[in-house]
Amino acid sequence: MAAATSETVGAHTGSEHTETFETICYTADVVCIRGGEVLVIERGWDPHKGMYALPGGHVDPGESSRAAAARELLEETGVQVDASELTLVGVWDAPDRDPRGRYITAAYLVTVPEDTTAHAGDDAAAVRWVPLDAPGALAFDHGQIVATARRQHLACGGAISSARRA
Repeated sequence: MAAATSETVGAHTGSEHTETFETICYTADVVCIRGGEVLVIERGWDPHKGMYALPGGHVDPGESSRAAAARELLEETGVQVDASELTLVGVWDAPDRDPRGRYITAAYLVTVPEDTTAHAGDDAAAVRWVPLDAPGALAFDHGQIVATARRQHLACGGAISSARRA
């Protein structure tokens, strides 16, 4: 659960009240599309150990979410893209989206060439290309993220940021 702290504010005005602040974790996820498929990882740890999820992870201090998305995609799947090739899909911030506490994610979309291969690395137990229109059950709210990215992808004629091969 997210840590909460309280502090009294407004003491200098005589109208004191207590505000509660929660710890918020900032993450980035990637919808990586190859043809009609999306790349997912098998989670090797809890929560949702053994379920498929989008590649992604924490944004490091001093790092942008876009840079973190590119880094996590490389670390978890071996797929290298330039951060500038990632297109923002949206921000997911539902308070209960992650059982570990308050996690807010910036989700990005990138398309890669048909011959792109991936391999499990870092925190991923396995990687898999699944149908973009039927990815199956995904951890967290990643099914919603994929559905939104798919709509964006189709609205742009499937031409969103085609990444170069590394």
